[in-house]
Amino acid sequence: MKKSRFTTFQIISRIVIGIIGLTFVAIAGIYLFSFLLGPPPLTNEINTIYYSDSNEVIGEERGVENRYWIDLEEMSDHIIDATLITEDRHFLEHNGFDFKRIIGAIIQNIKQQSLVEGASTLTQQLARNLYLTHEKTWNRKIKEAFYAVRLEMYYSKAEILEGYLNSIYYGHGVYGIEAASNYFFNKSAEELSLPEAAMLAGVPKGPTYYSPFNNKENAENRQARILELMRNNDIITPEEYQAAIRTELAYVRKKEENKKDTIGPYFQDMVLKEAAKILEMDTEAIRSGGYQIYTTLDAEFQKGLESSIHQTVRDSSEMEIGAMSIDPETGAIKALVGGRDYEKSPFNRAVQAKRMAGSTFKPFLYYAALNHGYTSTTMLASKPTAFELENGEVYQPSNYNDYYAYEPISLAQALALSDNIYAVKTNMFLTPERLVEAARKFGIEGELPAVPSLALGTASVTVEELVTGYGMIANGGHKIDSYTIEKITDWNGNTLYEREEEEGEVVLDPEKTFILADLMTGMFDRKLNGYTSVTGSPIVEQLTRTYAGKSGSTNSDSWMIGFSPHLVTGVWGGYDDNRPMQIVAETAYPKQIWADFMEKAHEELPEIGFQAPSGVVGVPVDPETGHMATPYCDVSRVMYFEKGNEPTSYCMKHFHDEEIQEDTEERKEDSNKGIVEKFFDSFF
Repeated sequence: MKKSRFTTFQIISRIVIGIIGLTFVAIAGIYLFSFLLGPPPLTNEINTIYYSDSNEVIGEERGVENRYWIDLEEMSDHIIDATLITEDRHFLEHNGFDFKRIIGAIIQNIKQQSLVEGASTLTQQLARNLYLTHEKTWNRKIKEAFYAVRLEMYYSKAEILEGYLNSIYYGHGVYGIEAASNYFFNKSAEELSLPEAAMLAGVPKGPTYYSPFNNKENAENRQARILELMRNNDIITPEEYQAAIRTELAYVRKKEENKKDTIGPYFQDMVLKEAAKILEMDTEAIRSGGYQIYTTLDAEFQKGLESSIHQTVRDSSEMEIGAMSIDPETGAIKALVGGRDYEKSPFNRAVQAKRMAGSTFKPFLYYAALNHGYTSTTMLASKPTAFELENGEVYQPSNYNDYYAYEPISLAQALALSDNIYAVKTNMFLTPERLVEAARKFGIEGELPAVPSLALGTASVTVEELVTGYGMIANGGHKIDSYTIEKITDWNGNTLYEREEEEGEVVLDPEKTFILADLMTGMFDRKLNGYTSVTGSPIVEQLTRTYAGKSGSTNSDSWMIGFSPHLVTGVWGGYDDNRPMQIVAETAYPKQIWADFMEKAHEELPEIGFQAPSGVVGVPVDPETGHMATPYCDVSRVMYFEKGNEPTSYCMKHFHDEEIQEDTEERKEDSNKGIVEKFFDSFF
């Protein structure tokens, strides 16, 4: 009998020793495996913030959750103390597990035959929040313990606490103490008072039951219990407790911002896509990755552009607007509008919509012409003309409202008046293939049919393409690409990307590019009025600077693209369904928006002109004849030419009979001089 009892004792002892040994081996295995796996990440989703070019916050991106990450030092001591006393008062002492609480919870769960009682430490809760679901199963609890070991092994208590407070759920889609503090009290976590901190510390236990917005009575009872715990554990004094318990909290439920409430919502969409391309990540990962993205946007320019559109376009109008403004030296986008209401339509008409360019395509044609022998004074007849094509068909373009000069006009005047006959004749002379080649140099990448009508802008382009192309004219011929991002850092401030400043390759001839830019100032110069007014006449009185540009129109599109040495801006207007524009006032909107915005944008900018290269000379020219102007000419405009191509003859058209008689008598007085020399000696 004794031997039997002894044998039973030995068996039980061995079983106990075996269990202890297996437990030790299992624990050792867990720690070894945890060590080999390395530290788990302390973050998962944090809001990504956008900054303007002056480091002003202009918006943010988030995934399905609203999160911010701040350092422990940026949190009120009250929220730290209240959280620890509520969730894990032995946090600083244990190694991830509170075994006394665990044993008590196990006994209770065995009695109830289910997982009704929890004993998770703050470390375990962080593991669950970051890596696991919240289902109550033994499998999840085992994984939770495994992650807790890894967290305690690789991170300090301060880092774990910081991670917890930045990731815990406070209800209403809000994660982390900074987001919660903003949501409930419209202040940062650093500014939380004792009663506010005690209130927030009670919410994570069960946001549905303890959020003051869901059940104020439950929330206040839990807040009182937390304050009592803090007093009883000498974290706060009895006086502080009394003051806090009597404080009536003022909630400022922060309204969730819509995209339309932020600065430049269409621009921010572009930033998101560009960031995803730079970092080679999908957009959702960017939204919740906690990135700090420093953009090119000038917040004042953006507000000015949006204001110009709002003030110009009638609220009742169904017309849409696409607009973009860039720095011509770099391609940095300074302002962008993709439509009149982002909430109604996030479709970006500045970069996604392809519309017929109309006459805004003509500068590309005339750059090609300058490269093939044309000058500012090349004369071609403006009159109804039928062109017989190679396939035997006849193409007969017309001018706006069927207005014609019925005589030769210069390239300068043709561009200023937007003469279609001159443009098609030029295209036929050059060949459409050369126009396509020139347009490609300006960055036009879409389909370009090599046909005579291409001179009149029958190709479809985006606002972004035209603005970037015109930017190359403004900067003297350097290639540029539009962009939105200057720098990206992670949530910890480490630089992940920074755009390098470098001057683009010279792809256009500098002399011819300057001449083209000067020719494009003609649309605002009434000295070039002819059979009709220059196309910029409706807005000339609004302009206080020298600008260059080109307007354009089709049956369903209205354009205005123009620039100074500082800024290039393009505005398109039309209907999304491509129906004809029949309201005259609406066709004028793009010019009005452009003029209003450019004037506002240039108020604080220095006044500088386009700088002529050394190989270019300026000559006073009579616009009507294309010859050098004399004092007898009613109009004289300085036009630019490459050296050696400037006019050499003077205008002989604008004389009166009496003046000719007087000049003849004067010439007789000095027979030793040439006739022309004697004539011009009288004025020069």
